[in-house]
Amino acid sequence: MNQLVQATHSMLDIQQVGLQMNQSYILKDVSFNIQAGQFVGLLGPNGAGKSSLLRCIYRFIKPTSGQIKLLDAPIDSYSRQEYAKQVAVVLQDVPEQFNLAVFDVIAMGLTPHKPLFSSMNHKDKYEIATALEKVGLTHKSNQMFSSLSGGEKQRVMIARAMVQQPQLLIMDEPTSHLDVKYQIQIMELAKSLGVSVLASFHDLNLAAAISDHLLVLHNGELKAQGAPSQVLTSELLSDVFGVCAKVTQVPSAHNEQTLVPHIRYHYGYIQ
Repeated sequence: MNQLVQATHSMLDIQQVGLQMNQSYILKDVSFNIQAGQFVGLLGPNGAGKSSLLRCIYRFIKPTSGQIKLLDAPIDSYSRQEYAKQVAVVLQDVPEQFNLAVFDVIAMGLTPHKPLFSSMNHKDKYEIATALEKVGLTHKSNQMFSSLSGGEKQRVMIARAMVQQPQLLIMDEPTSHLDVKYQIQIMELAKSLGVSVLASFHDLNLAAAISDHLLVLHNGELKAQGAPSQVLTSELLSDVFGVCAKVTQVPSAHNEQTLVPHIRYHYGYIQ
């Protein structure tokens, strides 16, 4: 992976970003900052604006107002190729149209770094083999991508992001259709890469366990941000998600000296 810039340096800076569609505001004055190497979880109920915010950051859509900077430069100042060198994206819905072997799908991550029509060299093949090993799919290198399970497909997409060598990895609910085992594996794999990560979650407990910092969107506005232990409170869960829950602090699976919030929901809404 790319060598990280100093941890005190801003990787991504979002300033008063707004998005308006059909005379309705999807995002309203959203501002936050992501530091190099930080894993940031993005939370919010359906329709809160999470995917729209991520699409603005990876330049699928352009915000109506505000500014987004990557490494202190406006994102629209980057060429398409230069931006792809810095930012990789893993989406919730894995493309099904890849009529390619796993190895070839991962090789697509090399595209921003290769001249047009250039051939693959030994270093490229080593990078792909290393990524395959890290995601545990070396034995499926020659298998067709379309034949893989959902969890395997997402691991391939992360491997593709790895050979892309980004400094920022954006993940838009990549685990929402997966079994619990793969949800945990994929998020822990993303965290292990050592790059800045901005990932949206449905599972609040998983977000609390994995993230260094949380952002909470509601009706297009940033309602809270901070360490998981500060953000995930019973009051916020009631106000933003409309649920009753008890939040306790438990030792982190990664460091028992660190406490993370654990949510236990109350049931009995239907009488």
